[in-house]
Amino acid sequence: MSTRGIMATEEPSPPSSMESNKPGFPKQILANKLEDKHLCNCCQKLLRRPFQAQCGHRFCSYCFNRTVRDGPQKCSACIKEDIFEEPTSILKQGCAFPDNAARREVENLSVVCINEGCAWKGNIKEYELSHEGKCDYMIIPCPSCKEQIRFNEQERHNERECPERTLNCKYCKEPFHFKNIKAHDEICPKYPMICEGCAKKKIPREKYVDHIKFCSKFRTPCRFHVVGCDMSVSSFLISSELCSVGAALELQLHSEKTKVAELGRRCTDLEVKAGMFENVVCVLNREVERFATTMEASNRQHRLDQDKIEALSNKVRQLERTVGLKDLTVAEMEGRLREISGTTFDGIFIWRISDFTKKRQDAIAGRAPAMFSPAFYTSKYGYKMCLRIYLNGDGTGRGSHLSLFFVVMRGLSDALLKWPFNQKVTLMLLDQSNREHIIDAFRPDVTSSSFQRPVSEMNIASGCPLFCPLSKLDAKNSYIRDDTIFIKAIVDLTGL
Repeated sequence: MSTRGIMATEEPSPPSSMESNKPGFPKQILANKLEDKHLCNCCQKLLRRPFQAQCGHRFCSYCFNRTVRDGPQKCSACIKEDIFEEPTSILKQGCAFPDNAARREVENLSVVCINEGCAWKGNIKEYELSHEGKCDYMIIPCPSCKEQIRFNEQERHNERECPERTLNCKYCKEPFHFKNIKAHDEICPKYPMICEGCAKKKIPREKYVDHIKFCSKFRTPCRFHVVGCDMSVSSFLISSELCSVGAALELQLHSEKTKVAELGRRCTDLEVKAGMFENVVCVLNREVERFATTMEASNRQHRLDQDKIEALSNKVRQLERTVGLKDLTVAEMEGRLREISGTTFDGIFIWRISDFTKKRQDAIAGRAPAMFSPAFYTSKYGYKMCLRIYLNGDGTGRGSHLSLFFVVMRGLSDALLKWPFNQKVTLMLLDQSNREHIIDAFRPDVTSSSFQRPVSEMNIASGCPLFCPLSKLDAKNSYIRDDTIFIKAIVDLTGL
């Protein structure tokens, strides 16, 4: 049986080409039941611009870029599901492609606005385009006072309610914060004052002092009011006013002089005692200086010891980084060695897939819908290829057939080969009793981008979405033994 090659997915493109700088959509906006296949395996939110890695897991474009920006990373979802396998489960730039089918599926999900009072409904595509971050009922903090307000109340809040809003004084025209209005009134040079003597109004504060100096009706307390005078006089006559307590003040002054003389004698006695204490203090100062010198020496030694400890700590951290890099290099070399040890160079490749039942369930659940085989070659310097299998089907075969595809990969010798790739490809599911193998074959469509010289790690996969009915594997059969199946690929070498 022969079928024409069919594209399995859209052409991969690097994550950086996607215009998205946000993680996924919040799960709370979903109007219907949440399905795990719609979640990003990094942020655990609804997928935004989904990418599918080689291991089959999906990520938001933003989450994938953030994960691999510091270099290759292990897929945490593969580790959590105990299906980690190198190099498929290593996330790095160029190893994932936009999953447009998943994107369309997510963008058509029904959602509602979660902001209280908002009745907006639609799908995720409409939500992102016209509602996200623009809802009138969205709660945001005021930039000035940090109070939580609705998006559509910003203007009214800024003009009438915000305690941090700025006003201009109606008297001096100087700006001030609303909360400081009383304090400003206390110091405003243009603030209108009322004379308590002549009752004149609207006297600017800066001219009030000059006014009361010459106001004939303004009365001020006598300058001796602190010692008992209760008379009030006009301010412009205050310098010539006499009071009844003047004589009493003279007597009080004489008494105070007597007290000052007595205090002078006491001070002399205290000075003698102070001299004695100064001698004691000198001795104590010398002891303190000796102690300070010792402490300074100890502190210097302590700082030297701390510097040595810091230098040693830096060296240890540097050595730990070096060891970590070497461990990563060793792990990468071991992965390459395992790949090389299983590589064939004659165009014939047999792919053993163990734990079939578990991997089939992962594909049905959407956790790992696709698997890639190790690479194989038509010759040591020939075409580089691999297989891609969907255990629960892909495209027209999803849910009903096992889908098997052929992938042309970028190789080191591509410049020496003839393009487009035009060799007949035979795909087989082996009957482990050697009675009836399931076989499909096709000759490449030379106009398809799947068979041109690769410009990325691998071309778009082509093959057989209806390769084998799943009902045939669910019934009693000899294709699955010990929970293992074998896939065989044969590339016709004629003409090479």
